[in-house]
Amino acid sequence: MSDQAFYSSLQQKLATLKDEGLFKPERVLASRQGAEVVAQDGRTLINMCANNYLGLSGDVETQKAAAAALEKYGYGLSSVRFICGTQTVHKELERALSNFLGTEDTILYAAAFDANGGVFEPLFDENDAIISDALNHASIIDGVRLCKAARYRYANNDMADLEKQLIAATEAGKRHKIIVTDGVFSMDGTIAQLDKIVELAEKYGALTMIDESHASGFMGATGRGTHEHCGVIGKIDIITGTLGKALGGAMGGFTSGKKEVIETLRQKSRPYLFSNTLAPMIAGASLAVLERISKSTELRDRLHENTAYFRKEIERIGFTIKPGTHPVVPVMLFEAPVAQKFAARMFDLGVLLSGFFYPVVPMGQSRVRVQLSAAHTREQLDTVLKAFEQAGKELGIIKN
Repeated sequence: MSDQAFYSSLQQKLATLKDEGLFKPERVLASRQGAEVVAQDGRTLINMCANNYLGLSGDVETQKAAAAALEKYGYGLSSVRFICGTQTVHKELERALSNFLGTEDTILYAAAFDANGGVFEPLFDENDAIISDALNHASIIDGVRLCKAARYRYANNDMADLEKQLIAATEAGKRHKIIVTDGVFSMDGTIAQLDKIVELAEKYGALTMIDESHASGFMGATGRGTHEHCGVIGKIDIITGTLGKALGGAMGGFTSGKKEVIETLRQKSRPYLFSNTLAPMIAGASLAVLERISKSTELRDRLHENTAYFRKEIERIGFTIKPGTHPVVPVMLFEAPVAQKFAARMFDLGVLLSGFFYPVVPMGQSRVRVQLSAAHTREQLDTVLKAFEQAGKELGIIKN
């Protein structure tokens, strides 16, 4: 405790964040996750900011599957996978994910952040090039930083700039090139142009990688993901994703691809080698979720119906949103303090939302991010829309 200046510096930085309206408060829930949640103060809120796309996080059937796996396999393994931390349920889930995604093999991680953090360094070195979208998730950015490969960045979803970077990497004589993109960009709900990316990859002899965290389970005709939505199943080399959003909502990540890629990661990926095994009850519940959504598109269809309805109505009220079809709906408020005030007012009106601002999004692009769920009823959505209209008028965001 000798360096008091260190603590004083942190206090000043935190105070500045609060003064600038950039401080991120945590809203404590006293219930399970769902379309409605109970806040710590006992109020029931309509939840519009969870990644619970298929409504399975608090679902009773998901809970039963987790309980069955808990009963059979125990609470945890106190080990990493290669020592004594691999159970049959982990291998079953890896096979099920491979079948679902249309790949040869899959490796599980404790989190999707670990999957992205552990994929580049074992596979690429200073002789190679990573060409990454400018708006890729922080976990991809951090994973790339851990790798010695040359780094090229292209403007978000800009195919002309991507080709420019591919040409630069080719002219630099790089041995292997890999294009890396989010399948869906979570702040904007923008879908990557995977069909065009694959065409460029084939033209310049590059590999492709997508992060499917905001797509697996509900994008595409049968919910396989962005690669199904864009018609390129079987043409993506590496797929990373999460079990912590649509696929049950607990935690856990994965990397999927060719067998030799996955086996290399099992041998050399540090987050896999040195992190505890994914809890078996999560693996068991995730297996049940995959089986459920493979049999029916009911939840996916309901989600997209809710999305289309909300997008149409929120624009009718007078708000500006980012165009698209994804259940992430950015309602643009532009300035950080406005986004914070709006989210706080919506909380008062019984709607749980969060404001997003720099550095999570670019300066001047602050927003509240609405996330639709299959669990939302039309009545709940209409209640939320009325609250949007009231708060928007009170704060002068939309005209009376």
